[in-house]
Amino acid sequence: MPVKPARSAAAAPSSYDKLVALVLQGGGALGSYQAGVYEALADTRYLPDWVAGISIGAINAAIIAGNEPNDRVPRLRDFWETITAPSSHWKLLPGALFDELNRHAGALSALAFGQPGFFERWDSVAWYFCGFPPSYYDTAPLRPTLERLVDFDRINAGRTRLSVGAVNVRTGNMTYFDSEEIEIRPEHVMASCALPPGFPAVEIDGETYWDGGLVSNTPLQYVLSYYPRRSRLAFQVDLFPARGPQPRTIDEVLEREKEIRYSSRTRMGTDQFRAMHDIRHNLNTLLEALPDGLKATPAAQFLKEIACVTTMDIAQVIYRPDSLQGSQKDYEFSRATMERRWLQGIADARKVLAAAPWLEPAPPQTGVRVFDVLRDLRAASPMRLD
Repeated sequence: MPVKPARSAAAAPSSYDKLVALVLQGGGALGSYQAGVYEALADTRYLPDWVAGISIGAINAAIIAGNEPNDRVPRLRDFWETITAPSSHWKLLPGALFDELNRHAGALSALAFGQPGFFERWDSVAWYFCGFPPSYYDTAPLRPTLERLVDFDRINAGRTRLSVGAVNVRTGNMTYFDSEEIEIRPEHVMASCALPPGFPAVEIDGETYWDGGLVSNTPLQYVLSYYPRRSRLAFQVDLFPARGPQPRTIDEVLEREKEIRYSSRTRMGTDQFRAMHDIRHNLNTLLEALPDGLKATPAAQFLKEIACVTTMDIAQVIYRPDSLQGSQKDYEFSRATMERRWLQGIADARKVLAAAPWLEPAPPQTGVRVFDVLRDLRAASPMRLD
């Protein structure tokens, strides 16, 4: 939808009554962009009552839901500074001239040694005596990090709803661990991050789980389809852009392939939800116009169960860097790169909030509106990557 003239983010009317959800995608080291987006939201009236995430999005979501509003940005900062602490194994070179070299060094350091407070290489002695484990790394360091930064009692008290997605290894089915339904513990968040073969599956109540991104990299459909539905504004923060330039090198091919693989699932899920919810919304109007005799028929009663009067607005905030970052970008955890992504998240979210297209009246019979303010602004700019 076209972008209206910018307005102040503080101009959101106090009468705005839609609930707000924050939906966070997976993407490893790219997740500091999501933290920046939340920092921008934290200064507005659009604080989410429901935060959902997958993979790195699950960690960010748990930190947000598991802290009081004033503590969330400092806790996010603590997490990202912990896992991007400069490595003692690999010294980075100062200056912009060495940016590309430092990015490669940061990625190689993660592969060789892991990241503090997040994951580490399995002990080689244990390998020798116990055999090779079913993953390259151990995520045991993540548990104390989560226990330090997330108040799980707050989450389980229902202060802010948290949902994290994982895949049941045995059945292959997507599972959402939802604080509305179960008690959330650190292992539920860890399960959502257990991307094979890098990370080991996490056992919960006799079942094992892998990263939810294997099936769907965004929990948008789960949040907006959850019954009973409520009209919502959902900020969907994606870490992989759908559009990009023609690759020229093998590294650019690998980067582009990863972007297409993850962004296509997000687009497909968003498109499917929009089509289905528009049907629900229009069914309600149609059923109201039926004669009483038809309303009582089994077919009409069946359709009544599907119909819905809620309206949904989806504000997409998609990470679109101004330059290629390489196929290693989702495991390149250098501090400088983390900071750049965080700052871009703040800047991008402020642009979306300033435009606030969801405050405009919706066309009749529209169940879902999807806004991509950043895409529209980018299309209007002569300087763009894609």
